[in-house]
Amino acid sequence: MRTKVSLFAAIVIVLASQLQAADKPQYEFEAVKVPAARADEPVRETFSLKLAAEHLEQGNLAWSNSRKCVSCHTNGTYMSIRPALTPVLGPPPAAAREFFVSTLKTLKGTPVETLRTSTRPAQVIYVAAGLAEWDAHVTKQLSPETEEALALMFDIQLESGTWGSLDCWPPFESDAYHEATVAAMAIGTAPGWLAKATDGKLKTGVARLKSYLATQTPLHDYSRVLLLWASTRLPDLLTDVQKQELVTLIFQHQREDGGWSVRTFAAPESWGGGNRAKKLREEPDFATPASDGHQTGLSLIVLRSAGVDAKDPRMQKGVQWLLTHQRESGRWWTRSLNTDSWHFITYSGTSYPLLALSLCDALPANAAASK
Repeated sequence: MRTKVSLFAAIVIVLASQLQAADKPQYEFEAVKVPAARADEPVRETFSLKLAAEHLEQGNLAWSNSRKCVSCHTNGTYMSIRPALTPVLGPPPAAAREFFVSTLKTLKGTPVETLRTSTRPAQVIYVAAGLAEWDAHVTKQLSPETEEALALMFDIQLESGTWGSLDCWPPFESDAYHEATVAAMAIGTAPGWLAKATDGKLKTGVARLKSYLATQTPLHDYSRVLLLWASTRLPDLLTDVQKQELVTLIFQHQREDGGWSVRTFAAPESWGGGNRAKKLREEPDFATPASDGHQTGLSLIVLRSAGVDAKDPRMQKGVQWLLTHQRESGRWWTRSLNTDSWHFITYSGTSYPLLALSLCDALPANAAASK
């Protein structure tokens, strides 16, 4: 009897914590209050560029000002994706870049050995990647701050060619391989940086990074997607045959409804060293996971970047899935791989779809989020 009571009490506590989290805003700062993401949020009848864009801006603003840090899943994603949407939404607010520059100054004042621990390597890499994207899409020229960020990134690189990782929060901080692909994209994106990286230390760091990605076996198909994406910024990473094999792989994961699910791209045991395996295997839709905004957007971005025609029928099925599965808030739903209380992956699950739609010519140019 005591066991049954204890079990019941445990269930009540879990449910209560989930309900309490659901009552709290996903993002909050002063007047900005973004409601928590919910699986049961109704789907919109018509696509809204304005609401999706507002979600990106509000989430970035609230996270940076309330949390005071760069996170992969929110403002790190914002600066990695939002600058490329400048032709559609206009340039991002200057404050977004200013926060990254301020964070860079703080990181530069931190001992190198400290920067190699905890979440700091990911922060350094995402700061460099975000500033590189800004240079590529907003100012169209390499900035001193981006050069400083990339130099710092290689200052804390490991001899193996990658960086330290907590291996805990998939998909963004699930393994060091992920960090290496983001770093590769950063150096390939920063305008003219590779041509200037003739300094012995930087040249060695770039060579180590390329060697790591060329010789390290990806942990799962999600890593392979990231490798293909990185190869579109650093063309000599993969052969044309290898690129085509990865394009085929991504299409093999496409669901019948036209979308993709992040859950089909890795076995539960391979996310974060397996620390989410029990949770993921107990999910009711484990065998047949639904398509989600994160992976559908990411797949379309990478396929387009790899040269797949936007008019390809398979691409158009993905586009239609995005246009018909946006939620009332402007987000696309993606269930967290980590927790049932917070679903921060809905942020990348909204950023990726917008860029995907733009790359597939499904958004009007110079729309300025007017609708």
